[in-house]
Amino acid sequence: MDVQQEENKPELKPTVIWKCKNADCKAWVREEFAAAEYPECPICKGPTIRSYKHLPAVAKAKKARKKAAK
Repeated sequence: MDVQQEENKPELKPTVIWKCKNADCKAWVREEFAAAEYPECPICKGPTIRSYKHLPAVAKAKKARKKAAK
C-alpha cells in the first residue's frame, strides 16, 4: 500500500452494533440507527445481540424541527 492510500483511510472507532444471532445471517446495524431498544434482525427478523465493530465515524444528521403552529 502506498502513502497516499494510507492517508485516505478513514479513522476506525469501536462502534456499538446489533448483530443477528443466527449464524447463517450476516446482518448488523449500528446502535444509533436501530429502530428499537432491542431491535430484530432487519433481514431474517430473528433476535439480535449487542456487539462492537471497528467502523469509520458517521456524521450525525440534524433532525428538522417542527414549526410551531400559530
